[in-house]
Amino acid sequence: MDAGRGTGRTLYDKIVDAHVVRDLDGLGEEVLLYVDRSVLNEYTSPQAFTRLRAANRPVWRPRATLGVVDHVNSTAADRGALMPDEAGQTQTDYFARNSADFGIEKFDVLHPMQGIEHVVMPEMGLVQPGMVIAAGDSHTTTYGAFGALGFGIGTSDIEHYLATQTLVYRRLKNMRVRIDGRLGFGVVSKDLVMTLIREIGASGATGYAIEFAGQAIAALSVEARMTICNMAVECGARGALIAPDDKVFAAIEGKPRAPRGALWDQAVAYWRTLRSDEGARFDQEIALDASEIAPMVTWGTSPDQAAPISAYVPQPNGRADIARALDYMDLRPGAALADIPIQRAFIGSCTNARIEDLRQAAAVLRGRRVAAGVRAMIAPGSSAVRRQAEAEGLDRVFIAAGFEWRQSGCSMCLAMNDDVLAPGERCASSTNRNFEGRQGAGGRTHLMSPAMVAAAAVMGRLTDVRKLGARA
Repeated sequence: MDAGRGTGRTLYDKIVDAHVVRDLDGLGEEVLLYVDRSVLNEYTSPQAFTRLRAANRPVWRPRATLGVVDHVNSTAADRGALMPDEAGQTQTDYFARNSADFGIEKFDVLHPMQGIEHVVMPEMGLVQPGMVIAAGDSHTTTYGAFGALGFGIGTSDIEHYLATQTLVYRRLKNMRVRIDGRLGFGVVSKDLVMTLIREIGASGATGYAIEFAGQAIAALSVEARMTICNMAVECGARGALIAPDDKVFAAIEGKPRAPRGALWDQAVAYWRTLRSDEGARFDQEIALDASEIAPMVTWGTSPDQAAPISAYVPQPNGRADIARALDYMDLRPGAALADIPIQRAFIGSCTNARIEDLRQAAAVLRGRRVAAGVRAMIAPGSSAVRRQAEAEGLDRVFIAAGFEWRQSGCSMCLAMNDDVLAPGERCASSTNRNFEGRQGAGGRTHLMSPAMVAAAAVMGRLTDVRKLGARA
């Protein structure tokens, strides 16, 4: 019997088993998998629709898919319906045509629920425990915070999904990451997942679905769990899961597309069964102590090139990858991370732009000002988050501190719009990737939590948020 399978099944295997349409290899390893829902964006969907048109195929279940404009749109406070460049306009025009022709609901840039797909889907109640959700974005793993199996797919798989509501899928191995203990002052879920990525490396979970468990995970809010599952892909995982609990049910209840009445009661009764069995076998287990984790920052060009803020830029010691990263980042080995100056600060992305993230940043910024020479901006994860922040007065805190209060979208996370670093600019960023050129050609990115970004913006350099006395 394969590890993680059989009478004691993992949560991952329970979800996959419930969605198998056909065993394709006779071993249960390669299967035809039913997919409950997807979300499309203007950037990754055009080729799939073009191929559907060429084959004269309809979308099998249009109502199972939501379209969202989020990648190429401007986040300027006064933005209109037009995109900032011709290529972006072409993409969004084609997206609108495809959504209309194939009967797919779409939230365009001026829709009141517009935002980043992985923020919008949960806001609508479209992400529910036990679901399989596949989408053309690698950070679809975010949905594991709700006990749903989410993963990214390529354009040919998007076409296959749209035409059949299924995917050819190879079963993953099971990894459990148990995090016990209590988070210290100023330490948040971003620090937990960055620590894991540093510990096992950028490919340490390749071929695995990770189940996160333990006291520290149970204590986290659903939004904080979303951050962890979002960044699980940065250590190679193609799936991330946390068993759903009462916090998850409360986060879903009452959302526009959530079940209601008797259907809600039936759904919750089923969702409570979604957890790994006692004795379920995992192919690999990792344990971390939350009390030993400190606020983290990256120093290199991969999310696993990270360290506590109190550490120093590492010595290459013959490692070509470290030498290349330090050369690109223009960092001197042995320098204190807390002495690295910045020119930009960015809070946003599907990793850290929800209301909880903005509250944490505001707690740092209240009564403080952004340092001279630093341009700082906040792009909320969705229009709904933006409205809630304004209702709570957070926008006034940000503006008073010197941050630009922008509209929602992917923004500077991947510089596919007009929010771009200039060559050589160094940015403290709450995003998920620090690859070369990720935020703009020649731009240098340091990943950290939103509160750490706020602290860096105020001090003009990478800073331990705990020294500002603000609780993240």
